[in-house]
Amino acid sequence: MAAVLEVLVWWIALTGIWLVLISTVDPLEVLVGAVAALAAALLARAGRRAVAAQ
Repeated sequence: MAAVLEVLVWWIALTGIWLVLISTVDPLEVLVGAVAALAAALLARAGRRAVAAQ
């Protein structure tokens, strides 16, 4: 459950940053940003786990 919560927090933060930085909030741009933010959130979790394991 903690892993899901961590990825969710990353995803919300990254999606929020994306929405603030784009000039036009178009549905396609929101979708692309949300998918990219999910990928980045998963990579952030994996990277944090890799560093913590050392």
